[in-house]
Amino acid sequence: MNDFDHDSLGVMMADLARSWTAPSDLGGTLRNVTKAAVDLIPGADSADILTITGRRKYDSFAPTSALPAELDSVQAQFGEGPCVDAAADGSVTRSDDLENERRWPQFTREAVRSGVRSIVSFRLYTHSDVAGALNVLAMKAHAFGDEAVTVGEVLAAHAAIAVTSGQRESQLRSALVNRDLIGQAKGMLMERFSVGADQAFEILVKLSQTSNTPVAAIAAKVVGLGPDRR
Repeated sequence: MNDFDHDSLGVMMADLARSWTAPSDLGGTLRNVTKAAVDLIPGADSADILTITGRRKYDSFAPTSALPAELDSVQAQFGEGPCVDAAADGSVTRSDDLENERRWPQFTREAVRSGVRSIVSFRLYTHSDVAGALNVLAMKAHAFGDEAVTVGEVLAAHAAIAVTSGQRESQLRSALVNRDLIGQAKGMLMERFSVGADQAFEILVKLSQTSNTPVAAIAAKVVGLGPDRR
């Protein structure tokens, strides 16, 4: 979307905000974000969201074409690029002409070879152990102005909320599954060995400490043995 007036932009952003408040899966929400980035950011040709967990795990989400994910792989391989910088240190990282870019030599070489000339990355403030950025690519130089940055920052904020909510939902689901497994394992140990609930849990903890294995994993193994195994 190269030309827009502020009134129409406001209406579109409001519509997007309302749509994102409805229950949705994380993937669907992030696809809405990257699609909106291409539709609303002047000069944008493609977009995706890259998350970095720890130092080594890079994941591309909701790419609008194959190109952003391919360039994310390059950033993961060399540990350099605008998304890496935006995710780790700055709120916005922009290059107006990659042919003259010197900050990320290995990434830049591959990006220019792919036809990308401009890129802007917006940090996702996820407040967790996962860093990330919304990446927007353009096939021409000097594609992104101040208005593009303003729109991108709003979309990145929505993406950050979605990522954080998705992580919390996943953690909650995992906690509930683990709780159920531990409860089942305790019940089976109580029946097998005629012990109380506290003693059954102590058995799980001892096994966990001895084998250096999480309690939930021990519980899953106990449950997997079945009710008649000792």
